[in-house]
Amino acid sequence: MQAQEVLRQLRIPELDDLRQYFRGLPTNALMGMGAFAAFTTYWFASRPKALKAPCDLGMQSLEMPGAERARRSALNDSDEPLTHYYSDARTMYEVFQRGLRVSNNGPCLGSRKPNQPYEWQSYKEVADRAENIGSALLHRGHSHTGDKFIGIFSQNRPEWTISELACYTYSMVAVPLYDTLGTEAIGYIIDKAAISTVICDVPEKAWMILDCVSGKGRTVKTIVLIEAFDTDLVARGQECGIDILSLKEFETLGKANHQKPVLPNPEDLAIVCFTSGTTGNPKGAMLTHGNVISNTAAFIKITQVHCMLDLHDIHVSYLPLAHMFERVVQGVVLIHGARIGYFQGDIRLLMDDLKTLQPTVFPVVPRLLNRMFDKVFSQANTPLKKWVLDFAFRRKEAELKSGVVRKDSMWDKIIFKKVQASLGGRVRLMITGAAPVSPTILTFLRAALGCQFYEGYGQTECTAGCTMSMPGDWTAGHVGPPLPCNAVKLVDVAEMNYLAANGEGEVCIKGPNVFQGYLKDPEKTEEAIDKDGWLHTGDIGKWLPNGTLKITDRKKHIFKLAQGEYIAPEKIETVYNLSDPVAQIFVHGDSLQACLVGIVVPDPDFLPIWIKKKGIEGSYSELCKNQDVKTAILEDILRLGKEAGLKSFEQVRDIALHPEMFSVQNGLLTPTLKAKRTELRSHFREQIDELYAKIKM
Repeated sequence: MQAQEVLRQLRIPELDDLRQYFRGLPTNALMGMGAFAAFTTYWFASRPKALKAPCDLGMQSLEMPGAERARRSALNDSDEPLTHYYSDARTMYEVFQRGLRVSNNGPCLGSRKPNQPYEWQSYKEVADRAENIGSALLHRGHSHTGDKFIGIFSQNRPEWTISELACYTYSMVAVPLYDTLGTEAIGYIIDKAAISTVICDVPEKAWMILDCVSGKGRTVKTIVLIEAFDTDLVARGQECGIDILSLKEFETLGKANHQKPVLPNPEDLAIVCFTSGTTGNPKGAMLTHGNVISNTAAFIKITQVHCMLDLHDIHVSYLPLAHMFERVVQGVVLIHGARIGYFQGDIRLLMDDLKTLQPTVFPVVPRLLNRMFDKVFSQANTPLKKWVLDFAFRRKEAELKSGVVRKDSMWDKIIFKKVQASLGGRVRLMITGAAPVSPTILTFLRAALGCQFYEGYGQTECTAGCTMSMPGDWTAGHVGPPLPCNAVKLVDVAEMNYLAANGEGEVCIKGPNVFQGYLKDPEKTEEAIDKDGWLHTGDIGKWLPNGTLKITDRKKHIFKLAQGEYIAPEKIETVYNLSDPVAQIFVHGDSLQACLVGIVVPDPDFLPIWIKKKGIEGSYSELCKNQDVKTAILEDILRLGKEAGLKSFEQVRDIALHPEMFSVQNGLLTPTLKAKRTELRSHFREQIDELYAKIKM
C-alpha cells in the first residue's frame, strides 16, 4: 500500500497537511516514508482503549416511580435491590466455603515477621482452625441461641479472621473491640452485649479487660490470648474469676471436643459493630449475614466487567478490622478464593509490607492518600522537576478523562514508576472511603497509580457503603451513584434551606444493607430508622446532573452565630482542607460570637515547600510560630472559601497554627478519624479565647 493511501485511510484531520506534502515527493522518497506510515498505522491500532462503562455515565442512577424522588443504580434491571451475587454464597460462612472451592484450597491468610517473606495458611487450614475455636466456644457454654456474643480484641492478623469465621461457622456473633475506644467504653460494650469470652492478641489488652471488669460483676469468664503471657496475668485473672487460656490451648480443647457446624441463615445476626460517636456511649450496630452479603454483592456488580477478582488477587489488610469498610473488602476477596496478607501491625512498616506482598487490592483512607500526594510533590524540589511532574500528570489526566486507565505509558515509565513500585507494583484496584478526599489529590493519584480507583460513601449502619463511583467515570468531587443494593433519597432540611425539590437534602438509605438497629437501644434505633425503613445518615447531599451524589454538608454539627446565621463547620473545613499547606483544621464559633475562628495544623511535609516560594524558610516548629506564615495560610483558605461560594459570615476571621496533628491517641479524633468537636473546643479553649480577644480589640 502506498504511503498516501495509508494516511488517507487513517482519516485523521491533523494529517491533511502531511498528505499534501507527500503528493509532491518522488517515488523513492515515498518509499522512505513507508516506515513512518506503517508505524503510524500500528500506533493507532494499538493505542490504549477506553474502558467501556457498564452504563450511560451521563445518567448513572434512575428515579424510582412513586418513591419520593428516591434513586437507584442504573445497573439494576428493576427497582428491586441486589441481595446477593452468587447463589451459593448467601451467608458469610458460605462466602468462605465458596472461596475454599474456587481456590482449590489455595493460600488464604498470610502474615510475616520482620525482614521475612509472607507465610500462608490454606483455606482448609483456616476452616479447620475455625471449627476448632468454634467447638471450644460451644464446649465452654456458648450457643447460637443463648450466650452468642464473642469479643475480638486484636489488631489485624490471621487469627482475627479465623476467630470471626469460628463465630459464623456456629451461628454466633462477633463483637469487635478496639483499644482507642478507651477502658470505660470497652466496659460499656462488654456489659451491653453480655460478652463472656474475649479473644485478645496481646497481654496488654487482657490486662485492660481485667481492669474493666474488676469488682464490677461483669460477664467475662474467659480471655483467650494469641500471644504468650506470664503467670501474673493468670493470677490476676483468677482473682477476677476469669480463665486465661492461650489460643493454642483453646484450639486443642475444641479439636478434642469437635462439634458439627451450626450453619447460619441470611437473616441471622453476624456482627455487632460498635461505632464511637463524638459524644455519648458507643452504639452497637446489629448487622446480619444478609446485610454484609448485599454490600459485597453490590461491589462485585459494579466491578464485574473490568476488575472482577479471582484466586490470583492479593489484598493487604491494614485498615482496622473492627470497622466495616475493611470487613466488606475482605468478604469480596474471600468469596473469590483470593488471598489476604496482613501488615506487621506497625503502620510505619506498611511500605515494606507492600513491597514484599505486592498486593493487587489496596483499600485506602484519605489521610494515607494525603501523605502519598505530599511525598510525591516534596520530591519535585526544583522548578524543572515540578514542571515535568505537572506536565506528565496533565497527559495522564487527559487519558483519564477519555476513560483510559493504564500504567504502561511513557510517563509511567519515566515519572510514575517509583510511586507505583512503592505500593508493590501490582495494584490494580483501589477504593477510598471513611472520609472526604480532596478532588485534586484523588485525580492526581488516579493518574499516577494507573489503576482502577473508586471512591465510596457510607457508614456502619448501612454495613459500609451506599454509593460508589462507576468504572469509566474518573471525575472527582462526588461519591458516585447509589449501590445496586440500596436506594438513596434526599429529604428536606428546612432550617438549613436544603430542599429535596431542588435536589438537595439529608441522605437517606433503604435496602438489604441497612442494619437491624442498635443493640438493646430502641430509642436510638428509632432516631436512625424511620417508620418506612429509611436510614437517616445526618449527611447533606446533592444530586448532580449525571445521577451521582455529592456530599456537601453535615446536619448534626450546626450552630448559630450571635446574629442568628446558621453555620455548618464541617462544610467550611472541607473547603479549607483543600489548601496545600493545611493538614487539618478545626473551625469554631458559637451563639455568643459574631464570627468564626480556626485552629490549623500545617502539613509538615508540604508547608516548607509552599512557604519557601514566598521567601520564608525555617524548621517546621519555627514556621508554625511565624506570623507571616499564619497570614499566608489565612489568605489562602479565605481565597478557597470565596471560590467555593462561602458567605462572608462562613469565613473564619482569624486562625492559630498548631504543630501537633489531631489524632485518636491525643483524644481529638474518634477511631474512625472524625473530629471530636467537644474535645477540640476544650483543648484549644485558650487559643480560641485569645483569637476572639484580638478580634474585639
